[in-house]
This record gives sequence, structure tokens and C-alpha cells, in this order.
Amino acid sequence: MTDRRLTPANSRVAHVSLRGQIEANSFVEGEDHLVAVVVTDLLSAAGERDRQLLRGERFTVLDLHQGKAFGIARKDGYCGWLNPSDLLSAPHEAPTHRVAAARSYGKSTPGLKTMGRITPLPFGARLTVLGQSDGWAKIAWVRGTIPRDFHVPSRHLVPLDQLETDPVAVAQLFVGTPYLWGGNSTFGIDCSGLVQAALLACGIPCPGDSDMQQTLGAPATGAHCRGDLLFWKGHVAMVVDETQLIHANAHHMAVAFEGIDDAITRIESQGNGKVTARRRVVPG
Repeated sequence: MTDRRLTPANSRVAHVSLRGQIEANSFVEGEDHLVAVVVTDLLSAAGERDRQLLRGERFTVLDLHQGKAFGIARKDGYCGWLNPSDLLSAPHEAPTHRVAAARSYGKSTPGLKTMGRITPLPFGARLTVLGQSDGWAKIAWVRGTIPRDFHVPSRHLVPLDQLETDPVAVAQLFVGTPYLWGGNSTFGIDCSGLVQAALLACGIPCPGDSDMQQTLGAPATGAHCRGDLLFWKGHVAMVVDETQLIHANAHHMAVAFEGIDDAITRIESQGNGKVTARRRVVPG
């Protein structure tokens, strides 16, 4: 049985990579787009949020049907539906930088004290910098089909090729972020979204859901090491040190630190079972 989350096909079309593997009415290459809005939901065929994509992330559209676009999120191969109006359809400049602060904002005017329209930006949003002056980066930004002035504090941005080095430090940027099922941003995130954001920022490939993430790295034994992943059925957490972990969880309704032993006891007492796996993704 194929996993519909990772299978670029629906009842109408399939990606050309599946030719000869499945039956489909047509096979298509698809067309690459960039996400135009700050955050957009990637939906199942039933219309439920599976994951989210952020500004500047790539999405390959395979099919347009009943006002929705079906395709592939290029960062991890996750397939689903989103609103086509959330995509840049015209030719666009490739992103050059990403937001490296937990949260930032774009403003219609540069400068600390100038007034202007504010657009919140989450960690990981990808932006195209046109120039920088006096601590502000001018960003290529389109609202609808109309370019508009957009300025972001330069200190909140880093070039796309500048990777983070510590996934735990990245995860700690999210502390206090509200828990959101299927969330992928510092406005709202879930357990697997947090792990993915932390690993991808360090250049470590990572799928979107916790059951997929359980294949990452290698089995871990002995003392808990920083960056280890602990898994329960339907949940994942990241080890901070020998006694503490960090995770997005519904108990705190936020990204929070918790003692490893406390978390194991609490989760089991809630009826969610024992730890099912521990994986070492970052070499010790």
C-alpha cells in the first residue's frame, strides 16, 4: 500500500516519476511555484490540515481541481492540496535569505521609528533580498500581482546557504510557541513540525510526520545525548541533555522543556504508552 502523503498522485493525475508503477489518467511533470503568503495549510483530500508551508518554500503543482492545487512540497516530498492563490504564479526571483530569528516582521517603510504596515514573519520564511541599507533589507514582495515596498531588519536574516549547527538550539527558539496540530511555524507548531524545522535549518533532511521521522539516524543506546529523538506512538521529542527534553505538546499547549523521566511517566500515565524508539540523528 502506498503512503498518500508521499505519493504524488490523485484520482486524476500522477507525477511522471510514477510512470510504470501506478495507473493514472495522465502523467505530468508539474510546475514549480513559490509560496506567496506567510503561512499556508497543506491539506488532505478531505480538507484537513496535514502540514504547513512557509513563504518562499517551493511547491510543484500537478493538478488544479475545484479551486485547489494538488502537488508536492519540495522540502520533504509531502503531497497535498492548497489554495492556488497562495502561490506566486508569475515569474519570480529565487529566495536568497531566510528568517533566522524566532519571529520577525516586514514593514512598508525602513527605519526603527517610521510608521508602516506590518506583516509578521516566522522563523524559516524564505525571502528575496534586493538590497540592504542602514540595517534594513529591501525584499521582493508581491501582494496579489502588485509589487509593494517591504523591509525586514537585516539582523533577522541569513543567506540560505548559511546553515545552523545545533538542532536543539534551533528548537529552543520555538519555546512558548502555541501547539498547533499540523503546524510548521513559530506562530503554531506540533511535535514533528518542531523536529523538522530544527533539522532542516541544520541541513539535515527530515520528513514531515513523526512516524516517518522514526527512520532517521540510527538506534541510540546508553546515556541520552543532545539531539537524540525520543518517540512514542504519534509523538516525538528532542533531547536537550541527559535529563531534559524539548517538545511541542498538547499537555503544555506549547513548545516546552520537560524532564525526560517526567515526560516518560506522564505520557505513559495518560495512556499513550512507552517510548517506542530512540534515534541518534546528530553524531555524538
